[in-house]
Amino acid sequence: MKVAEAVGRTLARLGVDQVFGVVGSGNFHVTNALMAGGAQFVAARHENGAAMMADAFSRSTGRVSVVSLHQGCGLTNAMTGITEAAKSRTPVLVVSGDTPRTLKTSNFWIDQSTAVAALGAEVESVHTPETAVADAIRAFRRALLERRTVLLNLPLDVQEADVEWTPALVEEAPERLFPGPAPEAVHRLADLLAGAERPVLVGGRGALGARGELEYLADACGALLATSAVARGLFAGHPWSLDVMGGFATDAVAELIQDADVLVSFGAALNRWTTRNGTLVRPGTTVVQVDLDLEALGHHRPADLGVVGDSAAVAAAVAAELEGRAGAADGYRGDAVGERIRKGTRWQDVPFEDTGTSERIDPRTLTIALDDLLPAERVVVPDGGNFNGYPAMFFDVPDQWGYCLPLAFQSIGLALPAAIGSAVAQPGRVAIAGVGDGGLMMSLTELDTAVRLRLPLVVVVYNDDAYGAEVHHFEPEGRRWTRSSSRRPTSRRSLAVSGAPGSPCAARRT
Repeated sequence: MKVAEAVGRTLARLGVDQVFGVVGSGNFHVTNALMAGGAQFVAARHENGAAMMADAFSRSTGRVSVVSLHQGCGLTNAMTGITEAAKSRTPVLVVSGDTPRTLKTSNFWIDQSTAVAALGAEVESVHTPETAVADAIRAFRRALLERRTVLLNLPLDVQEADVEWTPALVEEAPERLFPGPAPEAVHRLADLLAGAERPVLVGGRGALGARGELEYLADACGALLATSAVARGLFAGHPWSLDVMGGFATDAVAELIQDADVLVSFGAALNRWTTRNGTLVRPGTTVVQVDLDLEALGHHRPADLGVVGDSAAVAAAVAAELEGRAGAADGYRGDAVGERIRKGTRWQDVPFEDTGTSERIDPRTLTIALDDLLPAERVVVPDGGNFNGYPAMFFDVPDQWGYCLPLAFQSIGLALPAAIGSAVAQPGRVAIAGVGDGGLMMSLTELDTAVRLRLPLVVVVYNDDAYGAEVHHFEPEGRRWTRSSSRRPTSRRSLAVSGAPGSPCAARRT
């Protein structure tokens, strides 16, 4: 068979069962081969949409998905989505045709390897017909085992070559065993938690599969539980859960986290968004970071103790160490704290002044009403932009798989295709995309994809007739901000938007 078919058959044999893309001459045969091998194919309307669908699908399932792209312009169209996936450490394999260097006169020629490497993704290539199967296996394993976004270049001349292929050539990827913590790290972390009066455990993206172990550890030391924004829902339903830490947290939650004497993050970067520019971690708080990636420890802020290891393994080991000591401590848990959690964790329970009029609705009122109306089995996907606190804060989520936050690259316009990918990954749930009017128009074409797939999708558009974040950057400085608006407002009220959580944002009644 041709190399293109061999590569597609190989990836399907390795377990790729979901492909998103836009088909052109450079990726036609490999896409057909993937489908022949049993993979499902979703035809997006734009390559960036395809990349975001794959990113959300792999976030939801933990499985490697494929984005299939034409060489050159097909790849560059997808670059924002590829960057989002790369920054999020999503296991996505980008399979793209590639113009050979001998054809630099082609309109499609670019140096794809250099361009994609600059985005933070890993780059592999099918070098020769003889190495095609091994090259494809290597790219897949890197995406799976390293949890990286990987580009696999398929040069057109190599694609057309003949190659012998049988299923026996495809070796299964080895089982990935996660490292546990060093014994000294277990003892030191156990000492810190045993002596803590107000411990808080924070679960991030790296702890999405460790809910049971983290809750067990929290019960052993009396800790409260919180999550980073991307891991929201991880501890949903737990009586001592604070929900999300950071800019989306209520004032009551922020105060409880600020009062922690020991804060332990599991797979959470503790970046400026999670810590509210450092204000949620006060001087004197002992900070511990647990992560598989050594480079992540102390990357965004200093840590008093860094532990390299899998979140579940570390939590289980420390809990076992604590069990071998004196009885469980009350820690941060008490009647007064429990009452503060019950009354102040959900934004829906925080009083606010409704700023709605006969023509416009307060977005908090709207989102709270939709939260009650829409099914509890859902996936909430907020877009980037001035409005995004409303869907991110006022929609409840059922668990860690019920929330997808495509904001690692801080781009707007990614939530709609991400919601489609989430809906494909979790067919039993309604996908809710919370988008601004600007971001919607950037991705509007993918509504056709959702309709063709007959997906259960709700798109909530927070329309302020402007790129609202820019308005609020420029207007207080006395600068001309009207270019950030689709039309000049007739009154200040029609642009009453703010980036601060809980402040009013104009939204038209429909």
